[in-house]
Amino acid sequence: MSSALTHGSDVLALTGRHLRHLRRTPEKIIGVALTPVAMVIILGYLFATVVKVENSGGEYREYIMAGVFAQVGLSCIGITAIGVAGDLGKGLIDRFRSLPMGRATVLVGHTLADLVTAAMSIAVVALTGLLVGWRVHGTFGETLAGFALLLAFAYAMLWVGALLGMVMRNLEAINGVAALLLVLFSFLSSSFMPLTGLPGWLRAAAEWNPVSAVSEACRQLWGNTGAVSSGSYPVEHPVIVSLITLSVLIAVLVPLSLRVYRTSAAR
Repeated sequence: MSSALTHGSDVLALTGRHLRHLRRTPEKIIGVALTPVAMVIILGYLFATVVKVENSGGEYREYIMAGVFAQVGLSCIGITAIGVAGDLGKGLIDRFRSLPMGRATVLVGHTLADLVTAAMSIAVVALTGLLVGWRVHGTFGETLAGFALLLAFAYAMLWVGALLGMVMRNLEAINGVAALLLVLFSFLSSSFMPLTGLPGWLRAAAEWNPVSAVSEACRQLWGNTGAVSSGSYPVEHPVIVSLITLSVLIAVLVPLSLRVYRTSAAR
């Protein structure tokens, strides 16, 4: 019991340390939110007049908002990867290793602090969406459930970033891979376009993309414009698919990252 309390106290101390750094580097929030905000403005105004979603009455701007929110989680991969790689490169991890704290404390504190950054970025995107006319039509509980799902997705992506930072370490390479993941998972999904025009095999891959499931689940919970039904399981049951997918991702990524951390810190 006392050991758990000690680890909890260490995690809070390291989370607070990262958040104090965030006050001196607010551009970190801008870095995560900038691309999604640009997508709201560019796609919302540029494509809204030419793209129609079949079952929505043409509300393309409402359709893309869930996908833009999911893009915040993908943007967090690069931020966390660069932060973890920087801590390893500067010897900060070595100093933490000399302290009497659990091995998991450093990464858990880092990801929790970056989750706060993700939450702030989601708030910025939500405000931008409200300014351009986006509204939720679900209940208060359903609205909160949608945002909780987005935070769970962001947390899973933060562990992807932690793993990437420990494996690659080179900042230029991390930037390249993070940008590739952002583009690949954003656009090979139903975030911004319905999947009806894709060939069968590519459509199946896009439907099982976690970004598609999370985006469609949020649309259902918020009462927003949804994807055209194809009869496939992830499209018909996006909330269940999202919960299972995110649970599996976190259950795999966290222990794998901690295992890599033990070997990375020892190099």
